[in-house]
Amino acid sequence: MNRIDRISAILIQLQSRRTVKASDIASRFNISLRTVYRDVKTLEEAGIPLIGEAGVGYSLADGYRLPPIMFTRDEVVAFLTAEKMVEKLTDAANGASYQSAMYKIKAVLRNTDKDFLATVNNHIEVLQSRSVIQNPVQVNSLQTILQAVAEKRILHLVYKAAYQDNKTERLIEPVGTFYLDNHWHLIAYCRLRSDYRDFRFDRLISLDTTEQHFETLHPPLQQHLTRLYREVDLVNIVVHVKKEVAVYLGQERFYHGFVAETILPDHVEMRFLTRSVEGFARWYLMFADQAQIIEPMDMKAKIRQMIKKIEESL
Repeated sequence: MNRIDRISAILIQLQSRRTVKASDIASRFNISLRTVYRDVKTLEEAGIPLIGEAGVGYSLADGYRLPPIMFTRDEVVAFLTAEKMVEKLTDAANGASYQSAMYKIKAVLRNTDKDFLATVNNHIEVLQSRSVIQNPVQVNSLQTILQAVAEKRILHLVYKAAYQDNKTERLIEPVGTFYLDNHWHLIAYCRLRSDYRDFRFDRLISLDTTEQHFETLHPPLQQHLTRLYREVDLVNIVVHVKKEVAVYLGQERFYHGFVAETILPDHVEMRFLTRSVEGFARWYLMFADQAQIIEPMDMKAKIRQMIKKIEESL
């Protein structure tokens, strides 16, 4: 990136936040702090109303706005891709909000870029996983939660836990949301359990914002994710599956850590890395009569124990 483009990009970055640290600018453009100070001085000499405070950062004077921005072709494609992902991976209300924003973005595009978008629009798609269960709550869950996070408001929800018919009412203090394995999740402090919990959007029966505020300063979302989803030892499993059966395992194998396969004369050798030996063993029993565990030996012992219990229960 040449210096003129970088200075323009810095000006856009300054408008994106109330305050921007010099170190953030340096990290984004991989330049030294000395170069940042020189670029900022160039902006000031060009008449840009900048306010700088040592140890705090730079900000633009209130009321200053850039004229309409010209996007690059790569940025235009990124917007289109994001629009299709939001449409498939978020709720209808949030998708509609993003689509509305896209209309505003398209309004400032050059005619050549508008034509380009119209041409490629039907040549890129995001397919939703067949295993995704739509969120039954007929509200904009994502926006409701993020608004509550910003305003530190307590949420009231009715939640149904996995594999349970009973529903519980909760008052929670929201921390943040994340997307994992085809599901949106909410991390929040649950007043009923007096601890942090992970709530899946598709298990929400209802979600409402209360008038109550919370004062607790919760740890950042990333800290919770590190604690809840920290790395665990993965178990390497090798199985031989008859060819006529292997073709029917389909996408299910990926949910159990499938990493590779080798086609042999009369069977398929499949390799898995799983964190749940119990879960893998129960899945394996579905086709155990058409397969053979090669390793580890502990898995063979686990299967024998489960078969013995099945026999005792018959």
